[in-house]
This record gives sequence, C-alpha cells and structure tokens, in this order.
Amino acid sequence: ELRAKVDIAKKAGLLHDIDKAVDFEIEGPHAIIGADIVKQWEKSPEVVKAIASHHEDDVEITTVEGFIVATADAISGARPGARRESLEHYLKRLENLESIANSFPGVEKSYAIQAGREIRIMVKPEQIDDLGAMKLVRDIAKKVEETLSYPGQIKVTVIRETRAVDYAK
Repeated sequence: ELRAKVDIAKKAGLLHDIDKAVDFEIEGPHAIIGADIVKQWEKSPEVVKAIASHHEDDVEITTVEGFIVATADAISGARPGARRESLEHYLKRLENLESIANSFPGVEKSYAIQAGREIRIMVKPEQIDDLGAMKLVRDIAKKVEETLSYPGQIKVTVIRETRAVDYAK
C-alpha cells in the first residue's frame, strides 16, 4: 500500500542495529555506525540510507523504507523490558507481581510470564479448595490493581491441581 520496496525495508530492518553487535568501541551515533558497517558489503545505497536515518538524529528520513524501519524500531523499543535503562524497573515490576501473589496464604509458587502481562499462581490444593481459588484470584487481581502501576492489563490465573496416580499390574 505504501509502494515501498519490500526487500529494501526487510534488509534495513534486519540490519539497522548491527552496530550493537560489534565488539569494539566506535565513536558516533549508532545509526551512522551501523550504516557504515553495512555499507562495506551491501551494494544498495537505499538499505544504507534507511539504516542511517532510522533515528533521524543525523540523517533525515526521506524514504518510505527509512520511515518503516524507524517506526518498527520505535515500536520494538517501546516493549516492556526492551531498553537497558528500563530493565531494572521491568525486573522489579515482575518481582513485585510475584511477591504480591506469594503474600497470600496457600500460595505455593507464582510465575510472572508474558513480559509481566500474566501471572500464574500455583496453590496448595490441601489448603485452597475450588471456591477458595476463585476468591483468591479476585483478591490477588484487586491487590495488583491497588499496588502496582502497569500498562494495559494483567491476567491473573490460579491453578489448583490434585493428582491421583496408581498402576495396573
């Protein structure tokens, strides 16, 4: 629909952060460094330009492919835990989520999953019955709402499992 050159956008999208994988330190804006690295083997100046402009710091975005790469980079960077500077905050939020669940009696273990968008709580079946599990899931969800700040919603699942095993001989 945008009349973009798909192969150019794909290559630039895949390679736009290539400089972050380089072992040695090079001074300068990361988008320009990445473009210089790619320029060494890539014959398409369009790919190099899309990489160089994906942060629009030093090179203005003038192509549809460059805009696509910049947009995808911004969306990817907005994910919880995607940026190093927010990693500590992200891990603390996961820890707090599990801590809230673990503070309730009868909880055996909890797991924050899906980048903190879901928490699964395993309960001790001898302490929590089916009705208790339904009450517990509401109580945990309410406490999460009251104590944490988070984007979107968090799915809370309580799992109560009993197993009976025997062997036919």
